[in-house]
Amino acid sequence: MDKNEFSVVVASEAHAGYAEQICDEMAESAKARGTGIARRSPDYIVNKMTEGKAVIALHKDGTWAGFCYIETWSHGQFVANSGLIVNPLFRKCGLAKAIKNRIFALSREKYPDAKIFGLTTGLAVMKINSELGYEPVTYSELTQDENFWSGCKSCVNFDILTAKGRKNCLCTAMLYDPVEKQKEIEEKQKQLEEEMKKSSRKTSLFERIEEKLRGSVKVLFSFILLIPKLLHL
Repeated sequence: MDKNEFSVVVASEAHAGYAEQICDEMAESAKARGTGIARRSPDYIVNKMTEGKAVIALHKDGTWAGFCYIETWSHGQFVANSGLIVNPLFRKCGLAKAIKNRIFALSREKYPDAKIFGLTTGLAVMKINSELGYEPVTYSELTQDENFWSGCKSCVNFDILTAKGRKNCLCTAMLYDPVEKQKEIEEKQKQLEEEMKKSSRKTSLFERIEEKLRGSVKVLFSFILLIPKLLHL
């Protein structure tokens, strides 16, 4: 199945009819993975849609294909892209990446100064996050909002998390820091400008050398032309 058969858009009230199906699939997926997540109600999902804080993927025939939503923590200083789910009928089509890309862009639009983070054990999600600019970090760099961490209570690994003082667990923490990314961009721009200056200096040096060589050739050629005259003196 081709991913061009799907549309990935910002969800709205018009998509509220899919909420119950999305919630059921989230629960089934967590069960199949052997992990627990805080179960969301259809009303919660509808609220995210109404607020414009969710992305939904639909097949061209109108079938629900995937979903993800935004949660904020620490008064908007941190943002998480949560509840990523793809309809089993449409997996292996590249939809997860398309949804992640769109929800990431939406997060940056709505919260340009917020740090975007995630906790995951999935290698595919880690790869997508890396491509988006996330970096692996320690748990101490994530939000310390108790409401966020209470969401881990339904996970089968919660005892591991608490035993380790919430410093690490089986999930990998990944973070996108817009301030650090801007510094990286500025540093790369600075390096590029320095390389261009060096290249310009080298070009200028070569031009001066070339000009001197042309001058030397002219002098030598003039001298050669004078040789016959000097021989007849």
